[in-house]
Amino acid sequence: MIYVFLNELSNNGKGAAAKNQLEKLFEGQALKFLNVREIQNAADTCKALAADDKIIVAGGDGTLSRFANDIYELHLQNEIYFYTCGTGNDFVNDVREKCEIKDNLIPMNAFLKNLPLVTVNGVKHYFINGIGYGIDGYCCEEGDKIRATSDKPVNYAGIAIKGMLGKFKPCGGTVTVDGVSTRYKKIWLAPTMIGRFFGGGMMITPEQDRLNEEHLVSNCVFHDSGMLKTLMVFPSIFKGQHVSHKDIIEIKRGHEVKVEFDKPCALQIDGETYTGVTAYSVSYR
Repeated sequence: MIYVFLNELSNNGKGAAAKNQLEKLFEGQALKFLNVREIQNAADTCKALAADDKIIVAGGDGTLSRFANDIYELHLQNEIYFYTCGTGNDFVNDVREKCEIKDNLIPMNAFLKNLPLVTVNGVKHYFINGIGYGIDGYCCEEGDKIRATSDKPVNYAGIAIKGMLGKFKPCGGTVTVDGVSTRYKKIWLAPTMIGRFFGGGMMITPEQDRLNEEHLVSNCVFHDSGMLKTLMVFPSIFKGQHVSHKDIIEIKRGHEVKVEFDKPCALQIDGETYTGVTAYSVSYR
């Protein structure tokens, strides 16, 4: 049996088409579709699977992240695949060179063995891409507001530009990596990543390897730049070229990361928004 955890609302409601696509792809095989919106915890289903049952997660990065959190500590031996039908696809962008993708199916077992843990407001989450804090969290917060009142695709790049022009107010903060703290007067971005991409294609940490044997994450701080320089440098993140601006971009790798802002700010974990956050901490061992 192939169990498909399907998010029909992914890709602005177009995820439902994945059902027909998978039925054609696995014609003649037994498929059981499960609506992730109706399942409280995927672990309840996965614990009862036979050893030869297979799992497909069909949706976007948020769907995959939720599934990973549900089943991570089960240490499943079943074959698990990701059928991407989301909008951002940061996970796919990161792993396409690390595995064989056939018929839009990504083998997931190797990528679910070791995941970092983030703690926000006392709640712990595993993550598959990264934590966005600063203007990235602001963009997700504004995007959620737009999505609540409109069915049009959200233009995150447009939100970011408006934010840099004054709607987003950067603040001071402290970043601690493996016990070494650095104080910044003005922080635009302070994400911590297991992958390279966030925000729908921005290569924020181009040297990060999610399968690195040392279990290191990368923290990137975009700091202490004025509005004009920020606007000039920001587009280069899409190709990872922002790292050349070492006066305002600082990337550190480590096992333990803590980011503290001087005032509450929105934060995103694999695309899910949390508001009013003053600090987050990441552990990866």
